[in-house]
Amino acid sequence: MRALISVWDKQGVAEFARGLAGIGFELVSSGGTAEFLTEAGLEVTRVEDVTAAPEMLGGRVKTLHPRIHAGILARRDLPEDMETLAQHEIEPFDLVCVNLYPFTSVAARLGVEESEVVEMIDVGGPSMLRAAAKNFPHVVAVSRPEQYEPVLEELRARGELSFELRRSLANEAFATTAAYDAAIAHWFGETEAFPEQLTISLQKVADLPYGENPHQHAAYYRELGTRRHLLSHVDQLGGRELSYNNLADLDAATRMLRQFGPPAAVLVKHANPCGVAVAETIEVAYERALAADPVSAFGCVLALNRPSPASSALGSPRTSSRSCSPPSSPTRRSSSSG
Repeated sequence: MRALISVWDKQGVAEFARGLAGIGFELVSSGGTAEFLTEAGLEVTRVEDVTAAPEMLGGRVKTLHPRIHAGILARRDLPEDMETLAQHEIEPFDLVCVNLYPFTSVAARLGVEESEVVEMIDVGGPSMLRAAAKNFPHVVAVSRPEQYEPVLEELRARGELSFELRRSLANEAFATTAAYDAAIAHWFGETEAFPEQLTISLQKVADLPYGENPHQHAAYYRELGTRRHLLSHVDQLGGRELSYNNLADLDAATRMLRQFGPPAAVLVKHANPCGVAVAETIEVAYERALAADPVSAFGCVLALNRPSPASSALGSPRTSSRSCSPPSSPTRRSSSSG
């Protein structure tokens, strides 16, 4: 068995590669990944030894070679594919482990140079990952460190992966490359106010306990490449999991809070403001906002634009609160008691 490993994020990859080697996989790798695995004490065949060609163009060309992609794409149940491999003395790959250059995190930096962002556009990685995912009945496509342990567990237990897991991994691989390409397209399109095609890539932040109604399912997603979103820099200090309605109210409250410079408090319940006030101190602002409609404020979202004392000092214990600063502030904290 043969595994091709080429990753930017080295988290857990040495342990994964060691696990693969322990069950009989030959490890093939390139560039920095090969050096990392070698330093970890693993025996690695370098890609240039497979292709008989050196890395080129400062590492831009390493794995873009027929001896790599034919080994990934060959269908084991098609005699002519296997005859072609034999004719050209190409060995097939059974597993491809790839994670991509961190384009979105680099593109999101303030003041980053365009040339630096362009260098983070991965070409070979998505090509290998898509090829493995396309040939999923025969090749395992591993695209995230979180997949390492489940893959190893099933390989150790069964000697191979089930069709269902292979297909699930292929799905995640294509979702990964699709999101990656979407983020790149979005970055290039930022110079146009209304591009002909607008591609948005979203990443799940959290599963929500239910949707707008208790019988519905929901999850919260953020757009890849954005530096700030509703739950960035938010720490939940207590209470139940945030629901869809909690997030909708938090969004409404923080949007309203942006309008005020002095200490301000905003209470929102079911997307309706039921108390808004400014004052000399955040405590007085809260008391005034709560006094506007204390009945509707029960179970509300409370947003504050100043650091607050413990929630017990802010008045009625019947009111659930989320204390936060507007997005222009460096921190935001969130807590819930109802």
